[in-house]
Amino acid sequence: MSTELGHTKPQRNGNDDGWGDCIPADMAPGFSGLEEREYRQGSRPGAGYIRRVRDRKAEFRYLGEGLLEATPEALAARSGFGKLNAAVKRVLIGPPLASSQAIHERLTKIKALAVLSSDALSSVAYATEETLLVLVAAGTAALSFGLPIAAAIVGLMIIVGFSYRQTIKAYPKGGGSYIVTKDNLGTLPGLLAGASLLIDYVLTVAVSVSAGVAAITSADQDLQPFTVGIGLFFVAFITIANLRGIRESGNIFAVPTYVFILSMYAMIVVGFFKLFTVGIHPVAEGQLPPAMESLTLFLILRAFASGCSAMTGVEAISDGVPAFKEPQAPNARTTLLWMVGILATMFAGITLLSHFLGILPEDPSVPGYETVLSLIAKDVFGVGPMYFLIQSATALILILAANTSFSDFPRLSYFLARDGFLPHQYGHRGERLAYSTGIITLGLLSAILMWVFDAQTDALIPLYAVGVFSAFTLSQSSMVKRWLTRKEPGWRTSWVINAIGAAATGLVLAVIIATKFLYGAWIVCLLIPVIIALFLTIHRHYSRVHEELEGDLPTSPAAVKHTIIVPVANLNRAAIQTLAYARSISPNVTAVHIAEDEEQAEAFRERWEAWGDKVPLVTIDSPYRSVVGPLLRYIDNIDRGERGDTITVILPEYVTAHWWENLLHSQTALRLKAALLFRPGTVVTSVPYHGARHRPAAGMAS
Repeated sequence: MSTELGHTKPQRNGNDDGWGDCIPADMAPGFSGLEEREYRQGSRPGAGYIRRVRDRKAEFRYLGEGLLEATPEALAARSGFGKLNAAVKRVLIGPPLASSQAIHERLTKIKALAVLSSDALSSVAYATEETLLVLVAAGTAALSFGLPIAAAIVGLMIIVGFSYRQTIKAYPKGGGSYIVTKDNLGTLPGLLAGASLLIDYVLTVAVSVSAGVAAITSADQDLQPFTVGIGLFFVAFITIANLRGIRESGNIFAVPTYVFILSMYAMIVVGFFKLFTVGIHPVAEGQLPPAMESLTLFLILRAFASGCSAMTGVEAISDGVPAFKEPQAPNARTTLLWMVGILATMFAGITLLSHFLGILPEDPSVPGYETVLSLIAKDVFGVGPMYFLIQSATALILILAANTSFSDFPRLSYFLARDGFLPHQYGHRGERLAYSTGIITLGLLSAILMWVFDAQTDALIPLYAVGVFSAFTLSQSSMVKRWLTRKEPGWRTSWVINAIGAAATGLVLAVIIATKFLYGAWIVCLLIPVIIALFLTIHRHYSRVHEELEGDLPTSPAAVKHTIIVPVANLNRAAIQTLAYARSISPNVTAVHIAEDEEQAEAFRERWEAWGDKVPLVTIDSPYRSVVGPLLRYIDNIDRGERGDTITVILPEYVTAHWWENLLHSQTALRLKAALLFRPGTVVTSVPYHGARHRPAAGMAS
C-alpha cells in the first residue's frame, strides 16, 4: 500500500462518514497535494481504488472540483508570537465566526432598542441640565422658560421620529443620512451628511461616557480626581465588547438599558405622586448664583440648542435597519416608535420634576458637583437604595449609550469605504463579523477627545448637536425630493411629514450654529469641510489606481521576456540557490555584486571564477559604500537598453530561526524590496533560505 502525505479533502456531498470515501483510481480528483490518499487493491486484478482518508484537523474542506473552503485550522498561528497573539484575541473578542453566521448576529426588537436607542434614551440624563445651565445665568426668572423649551423639544422629537419612519419605509435595507442624501441630492451633499455624522458619533461616545462618569462621581465624590482615567477605561471596555460582535454587545447592553428605563419611570411616577400628596422636602437646598447675563431671545435660543442634545441618536435605527431580524423594515419602524415614545415621556417627566422641585444646576467645574438627575433622585427617594440604583443605572446607560455610535460609525464607514471615500480597510469585517477598523478608530478618536476636554460634559456639548442636525436636515430634505420626484405609493402624506421635519431641523440647525458658534461649534464647522476634502482626496487616489491597474507589465505569457538580475553579496549557499532558481526561469540571468573597494571586488571575482558556473557577473565599485542607490541606477540603465523585457530582480534572503536574530543582520534584502516596490515595471522575488535549525523535515513515502 502506498500513501501520499498531505491534508485531507473532506466533502460536503457524497459519502462523508468521517472515514473518507472511495473513488475509482482513474477518477481521483487532481488535488493530491491537499489530501491523504491510499491505493487499495480490489478483489479482482485491475479493480483497485483510491481511498481518501479524513484528517480531523483538515485545513481545507473540499466543495467540488477546483473549489476548496478554508476551515478554522487554516487560521492557526504558526509562530510562538502569533500563537500568543491569537490566544489574547480569543480571550478578548472570542473565536472567529464564519460569514454564514452573519444572519444569526441580527437583533430582535427588544435587543435593537437597547443597542440602537441607548444613545437617544440616555440623553435625558443630561439634556434638561444643559438647558438649565444656560438659563440659570440670567437668574430665577429665566428658569421658568425651561418648560416651554422642553415642550418645543418634545414636539421636535415627535416630528423627527415620524419623519424617519418615512425614511425606513423608502429605504427598507437601511437609510442613513449619507445613503439617503447621496441618492437624492448628490455626492457632495452626501459627503456633508457623512462627515457630520462621523463627527457626531465620536462626540456621542465622548459625551455619553463623560456624563456617565459624572453620575458615578456625583454618588462618590472621592472619585472626581480620576474622572478622565475612569472614562478611558469605559471607552476601552465598550470597544472590546463591540469587537466581539453585534449579538454579544446586544446581550451586554440590554439589561442596563431596561433597568434605566424602569428606574426613570419609577422616579417620575413616585416623584409626581409625592408632589401631589405628601409633598417633597429637598434634601439639600441649592443656592442661586448671581445673574451673569440678561434674559434675551438669544439666551433662550441658546438654552433650546443645548436641550436639543436630547435628539442625538434618533437617526440610529434608520441607519441600522440591516441589523434587525426579518422582517427588517417593519421591526425597525416599530422600534423607532417605541424609542420616540419612551424618550419624549422620560425627558418631559424629568424636566417637569426639576421645575416643580426647584432644582438648580451646579457648576460642573466646582468640587462637590452633582448632576440635576442626582439631585432629583435624592429629593424623591432620599439617599438610599433607590437613589444608588438610579445613579448606577444612569451611569451604565450613559456609558453604554456609546454603543449606538459603535454600531453606526463602523457601518457608515463601511458605506463610505464601499464608495471609495475611506480606506478599503473600513469595509472589511473582522473575525467576529464586526467592522473592526471602524470600531477601533472610533474608540481611539473618542478617547483622545475625552483626554483633551478632561471628560467635562458641558465643555463637549457645544460641539455636539451641529453634526447631528446637519444630518437630520439633509436626510429630511432628501426625502422631500424623493417623494416629489418618484411619486411612490403614499407620497403625498410622506412628503408633507418629511417637509415638516426638514423645516424644523433646518431651523434648529441655524439656531445651534448661531448660538453656539463662539462656544465651540466653530470647531465642528471647520472640521466638516476638512473631512470632506479628505474623502475626495481618498476617492481621487482610488480612481487613479483603478485607471493604472492595467500596469506596465505584459498581460500575455507569450509576450513576457525576462531580464533577471540577482544581487549577490557573498557567494554562499543562499546565493547559489537563488541563482539556480533564476536560471530555471530564464537563461538571461546576470549576477550583480556591489563592492565597497577594489580589494573586496577583486576577492569576490576570484571566488566567482573558482566557483566556475557560467552566470555573467557584473561588479560595481561603490566608493561611498551605498548598496541600494547604485543597484537602482544599474537597473535603470538595463531597463533603457532592454525596453521590451520585463526586469525581474531575484533576491537571496536568509531567514533567521528567531525574530530577535534579525537585529543581528543588516536586512539589505528588505531595504532593496522596499526601494524596488515603487519602481514601475519591475518584478521583485525573494528566495528565502531557512537555516537548518528550523527547516521542516522532508515527507516520507512508503
